[in-house]
Amino acid sequence: MMKRTIFSNQLLPWLLLAPQLAITFIFFIWPAAQAVWQSFLREDAFGIRSTFVWFENYERLWQSAEYLNSIQVTVVFAVAVTVLSMGLSLLLAVAVDRTIRSARAYTTLLVWPYAVAPAVAGILWWFIFNPTIGILPYVLEQFGYDWNHITNPDQAMALVVIASAWKQISYNFLFFVAGLQAIPGSLREAAAIDGAGPVKRFFTITFPLLSPTTFFLMVVNIVYAMFETFAVIDSTTEGGPAQATNIMVYKVYFDGFVGQNMGSSGAQSVILMMIVIALTVIQFRWIEKKVEY
Repeated sequence: MMKRTIFSNQLLPWLLLAPQLAITFIFFIWPAAQAVWQSFLREDAFGIRSTFVWFENYERLWQSAEYLNSIQVTVVFAVAVTVLSMGLSLLLAVAVDRTIRSARAYTTLLVWPYAVAPAVAGILWWFIFNPTIGILPYVLEQFGYDWNHITNPDQAMALVVIASAWKQISYNFLFFVAGLQAIPGSLREAAAIDGAGPVKRFFTITFPLLSPTTFFLMVVNIVYAMFETFAVIDSTTEGGPAQATNIMVYKVYFDGFVGQNMGSSGAQSVILMMIVIALTVIQFRWIEKKVEY
């Protein structure tokens, strides 16, 4: 039974909440309001004077081929990172679920990459895939494959997808292991007695019962790929070559801090914020109804 705390002083609950409310206002609400206001302004070439231009910054974005390309790149990137990281994580979690003696050591080794900062992960993979000093381009060259992500857009996309997915595999792995261990073994044993093979047991019993975990991780991974991979992109490809890895969040930074086009950057930030809200509403209002808890 839940125990309910009653405060005799009505001011005390607000004082206890004040630090969290202050942090939320300073680091979330205030910057979001600034981005909305900035999206309606346009600065002159010297950054001295700002003019209120209503929705002109938004109209220009939808007429910009570079911005439309960044949307397409973001969709491809987010789907690829989500599928790759969740697929590998589920495969490793199933392997751990079958391993008894070395499961703890195996789990510990797989969790380590999550402690690596995204920028460090990006630099690590940049060294591995470097066309001049990297080990993988050298190995691929022995098989007759020329790797150079600096000039090849597809290879650049593959590099950032691998680097971003590797960082997220550990996080997904922990949730999948916890989900697998929560499934009663008697269900799989009963299916095995009825003659169901390992593959059929996985797709008819294990995977459906993992749907709450899978749904939660899908939301987390899409948000991660769209908004938390800036450091990986910046340390590996910087959005290139030819805008091939210029995702939306990196374009916000590039237009705002490098190009000093604060109005366009603010409008892009607002669009990103609306995408997050829309994704959250769609996934929790409609997709969640198909998840069996």
